[in-house]
Amino acid sequence: MRSTPPNRSSLRGGWRRLGTAAAATAALVFAGFGTAVQADAAATASGKVTYVSTPCATPKHTGDLTCKSYRVTGGLTAFQKMQAAKTGITPKAADASTPSGYSPTNLRSAYGLTSAAASNGSGETIAIVDAYNDPNAEADLATYRSYYGLSACTTANGCFKKVSQTGSTTSLPSSDAGWSEEISLDLDMASAICPLCNITLVEATSASYANLGTAENEAVALGAKFVSNSYGGSESSSQTTYDTSYYNHAGVAITVSSGDSAYGAEYPATSRYVTAVGGTKLSTSSTTRGWTETVWKTSSTEGTGSGCSAYDAKPSWQTDTGCTKRMESDVSAVADPATGVSVYDSYGVTAGWYTFGGTSVSAPIIAGVYALAGTPASGTYPAQYPYDYAGTSSLNDVTSGNNGTCSTSYFCTATTGYDGPTGWGTPEGISAFAN
Repeated sequence: MRSTPPNRSSLRGGWRRLGTAAAATAALVFAGFGTAVQADAAATASGKVTYVSTPCATPKHTGDLTCKSYRVTGGLTAFQKMQAAKTGITPKAADASTPSGYSPTNLRSAYGLTSAAASNGSGETIAIVDAYNDPNAEADLATYRSYYGLSACTTANGCFKKVSQTGSTTSLPSSDAGWSEEISLDLDMASAICPLCNITLVEATSASYANLGTAENEAVALGAKFVSNSYGGSESSSQTTYDTSYYNHAGVAITVSSGDSAYGAEYPATSRYVTAVGGTKLSTSSTTRGWTETVWKTSSTEGTGSGCSAYDAKPSWQTDTGCTKRMESDVSAVADPATGVSVYDSYGVTAGWYTFGGTSVSAPIIAGVYALAGTPASGTYPAQYPYDYAGTSSLNDVTSGNNGTCSTSYFCTATTGYDGPTGWGTPEGISAFAN
C-alpha cells in the first residue's frame, strides 16, 4: 500500500482535442488552418516563434472533440537557439528539411530518463487513441525513428499495429490531414520516451465522445496498459457516465491532455480515473539538472489548462482543500510551442519536419514515462502514483508562471508543491510513475 501524501493543492479537467503542433515552415500557412498567433513579419524577423492552428481545430460535426494543434511557421524555436549557441550558426527559420524542435535525447535528458529508456519498456505496449485515419502513420514513424537512431517499429516486426475502434486492421476510418498531424505527434513522442515499447494506434471513426470512447475501450481490450489521449472539450453533466463507460480501467495508466485554452477545466482530463497532464515551457539552464520549467502560457486564451471540475468526484488520493471535486492537473511536461518537439509528418502537408507544442505533447510523454516504470499494479489507478512521491526528488516541482486568473490561487498559479497548471511537477526519472 502507498502512504497518503501531505496536502498540497489541486488539479483540473475538461474535453477538447488538444495537440499543439508547430512547424518551421512559413510557406505552410494554408487557408482554413486557423488564425495565426502573433504571425506578423516583424515578429518573425525578430526570431519570435509564430504558429497557426491546424485544420482539426474546427470540428467536423456538432459535439465533436477538436484538436488544439499549432504548427510553427516562423521564428526560432528553443532547440534552434540552443544549436545556434553551440555552433555559432543561426539556422533558417523556415526549413522543414531539418528538425527544429527538441529531440528524444533532449527530452530524456530533461526528465532524467536516459538510463531507463535504454533498458526499460521492452514488452510493454503504449496505445495511442486518435480520430480518423493517418494513411502514412507507419511510414512517418519509421522516418522519425530512423533519423534519431531508434530501432525500427513496424507492423512486420510486431512493434507497431494500427486498428480501427473495432480492432479491424483493414476497415479503417476515413483519412483526415489535421488529425494525421496529431497522430504523428503522438506516435513520435511515445517513441522518444520509450523507444523499446510496442505501439498500438487505435483510430476512432470520428471525434465524437462515443467513438473516441469506444476506441479507448478497444485499446485496453487489445492489452495496452498505457493509453495516451490528446483530446478533450468542455465539461458536461454527462461526463460521469462517460467515466463509467470509457475511462474506468483499473490497472491501466490513462493519460489525458489538460487543454490548450489556458485556465479552465476540461474533460476527460477531469475524469477521476485518468492522469491529467499539464504543460510547461522547457528551457536549458545552468542548474545541476540542466533544464528549467515554468507554466506554459502564451496568452489569456492559450496555454495549459487547469481547474476544479464541476462534476467529477474527488479521488481519495487527491488531498488539496480548495476544490471539493476533481482537480486538474496531476503532473506535467513540455507543451509550449516555442520550446516544442520535432515531429515528422507527410500527410496533407509538405513532407518534412515540424515542431509541435501543446498538451498533446505532454500526454504521450507521460504515457511513455509510465511505460518505462513498468506494468501498473492490478486494481490500482496510476494517477495516484505521483501523489505518493509528492515533494520528493522524483518530481521536478514547477514553481513559477500561471495560466490565467482565478479566485483560488493554486488553481491557475504555480507554487511550491501542488498546483493546477503543473500538478506535482514533471518527471525526474521513473520512480513517481511506478506501481
